[in-house]
Amino acid sequence: MTMVIGLLHPGEMGAAVGAAARLNGARVLWASAGRGEATGARAAAAGLEDVVALGRLVAESSLILSICPPAAAADVGRAVASLGFRGVYVDANAVSAGTAGQVRDVVEAGGAAYVDGGIIGGPPTAPGTRLYVSGDRAQDVVPLFAGTVLDARLVEGDCAASALKMAYAAWTKISAALVLAIEATAREHGVAEALHAEWELSGLDLAGRLAVGERAARSKGWRWVDEMRQIAATFDAAGQPVGFGAAAAEVFDRYPRVED
Repeated sequence: MTMVIGLLHPGEMGAAVGAAARLNGARVLWASAGRGEATGARAAAAGLEDVVALGRLVAESSLILSICPPAAAADVGRAVASLGFRGVYVDANAVSAGTAGQVRDVVEAGGAAYVDGGIIGGPPTAPGTRLYVSGDRAQDVVPLFAGTVLDARLVEGDCAASALKMAYAAWTKISAALVLAIEATAREHGVAEALHAEWELSGLDLAGRLAVGERAARSKGWRWVDEMRQIAATFDAAGQPVGFGAAAAEVFDRYPRVED
């Protein structure tokens, strides 16, 4: 039988993941109700099937992939659970293990099997992105992407995929926020050019890191604000300082939202 996957929602990442699932013959559904034209264009380009309503998506899917902004992860889980979904629910959002556990409790109470997921890398249009999954039904997810541009991998532990995602993003994104804040501070004090020269003398490729960070922050820094807060919660649960994630959230919150 053809696997039917419901995708919530086809943003840049979600659409690419949906397209990867289609490479192995899955039907990938999405619901256009309440979504904008840009989302519809992405979904169409990825070959996703529009069933318009969330209720129909839930009724026709045996597996649901939730790939949405971190702040919406719990609400999406509640909406699916309220519609009686009893298949496999893959929560592949950038949230802490604690938040993932809350979503798990909601969807399992509604009768679904929960799989924790974490995506590391950019939208999978070429090899290099990993989807880590954990939980009792995680092994059901891996074959869906076998041989595709998305590398699905098992990781052991309770909500371990989310914890891994948070630990990894803590370095990649918080370090970018730190370089951005350093640059802003140097400019405010009138020493940016001298700082750049010192980076070069010291053999540090921070100028390159700064350029990459500035491009990313201008295009999607606003998306990372809630993710940084989830990282702060992850650190807090481990008895580590929350300030790293909180400060990065403040840095990225200074960049305007870019409609896509």
